[in-house]
Amino acid sequence: MRLYIRNINLNMQFRDLKTQYNVLKDEMDKAILDVVASSAFVMGPKIKEMETAFAEYVGVKHCIACNSGTDALLLALKVWDVKPGDAVFVPSFTFFASAEVIAMQGATPVFVDVDKDTFNMDVADLECKIEQTKKAGKLTPRVVIAVDLFGLPADFKVIRKVADKHGLYILEDGAQGFGGRIGDRKACTFGDISTTSFFPAKPVGCYGDGGAVFTDNDEWAELIESYHIHGKGSDRYDNVRIGMNSRLDSIQAAILLVKLKAFKEYELVDVNKVAARYTEKLKDVVKTPIVPEGFYSSWAQYTLQLEDKEARAGLQAALKALDIPTAIYYPIPMHRQTAFNYLNLDDNRCPISDQLADTVISLPIHPYLSETDQDRICDAVCGFLKK
Repeated sequence: MRLYIRNINLNMQFRDLKTQYNVLKDEMDKAILDVVASSAFVMGPKIKEMETAFAEYVGVKHCIACNSGTDALLLALKVWDVKPGDAVFVPSFTFFASAEVIAMQGATPVFVDVDKDTFNMDVADLECKIEQTKKAGKLTPRVVIAVDLFGLPADFKVIRKVADKHGLYILEDGAQGFGGRIGDRKACTFGDISTTSFFPAKPVGCYGDGGAVFTDNDEWAELIESYHIHGKGSDRYDNVRIGMNSRLDSIQAAILLVKLKAFKEYELVDVNKVAARYTEKLKDVVKTPIVPEGFYSSWAQYTLQLEDKEARAGLQAALKALDIPTAIYYPIPMHRQTAFNYLNLDDNRCPISDQLADTVISLPIHPYLSETDQDRICDAVCGFLKK
């Protein structure tokens, strides 16, 4: 049934959640209706079942489900009491939430440039920014937020050496990285605390907002459990700290259990086949993504790099004319976001992030993309770039 549905010529989707639902429909409908029949909509038994399944898959002791990937990051910073006067180092080329949560805690984001091949944190620039921050003496370095961008884990072996050298925590932002690996070790295990997002378009997504926090630290897990339910103590009416309302609902947990099963059985393998086929067909005409030896991506995005902004605009328009959807992640790096103007950053702070913001374009990628559509996309890209 899965192969049959995948080869139906439907209107091309950037991330095809409709086809995924049709493949999983029987299991999905039953899972949702079982929760409805139970009426255990909030903090029902499906939550613990889902948390256990995701912790076992990742390979950590604790998974705490919450309302979003953004909340997951915020909960980690709360556990570490990140506060005004603290510096948190974060890539400039990432989604806004990675840096937003730092400011929400009153701390100061320090933007780090990225590697032009992997899109992930440039460790040499990280060390430079840490040293500059220490020398300035105005902020206390506390945390490195390393992002697994587009599905590829950051270079945590080297990041860990730098963090340990300077006594910093590592927060792994695995919002896009779930399912990625370095060697045999899975994403969401590399941070002192790690997080992911279950936004629908993520490698494993629910049907709304959702997220999770992962850690092996029992004390931190207990604090996260408290913070994400109004700072609860022994029960929900015993509030021992100021927390937040960040619970995943039971229907989303049931959906995630169905999706995790498909992800483990075939989706992760299939999306890697799509990426490999893209790279083979496109590598001679455009800069394709690079996965370093020993790394494995979950391909949240498949991102090309064009020569300049004009070339990207031309390719995007050409693909749109052929009804091929594309996206630009991300057109404005963090150090140029209006919300961070108060930091008074210099113009040359993250040159590679600036370059990528002007040249990247992402193609449709998902486990259900037929070879016919893959060929259509590749032919269109090659046709435009060879003109």
